[in-house]
Amino acid sequence: MEGGSAKPGNAATEKPPSLLTVQFLIWVAARPRSYCEAKEAWRSTCPLNSAWEDALAADLIAFEDNGGARSDKARVTLTARGRAVLAKR
Repeated sequence: MEGGSAKPGNAATEKPPSLLTVQFLIWVAARPRSYCEAKEAWRSTCPLNSAWEDALAADLIAFEDNGGARSDKARVTLTARGRAVLAKR
């Protein structure tokens, strides 16, 4: 996140997610996505394209089906915080 990372749950320091991050959340919510599929589609080395990393840092997505671990078969899902971001749109 720009200017340091905000700690989840501290509304005073949280910045709203970028439009790109919101688009990523919409993409995740559209249908079940595997970790492999999400990382292939959204990971980037460009610091301006950090939707995947920002969503992880802000606790907007989680991994299911593998004890929360990141494996290629784990499913990427929205957390309650991620669903709340989309509900505000």
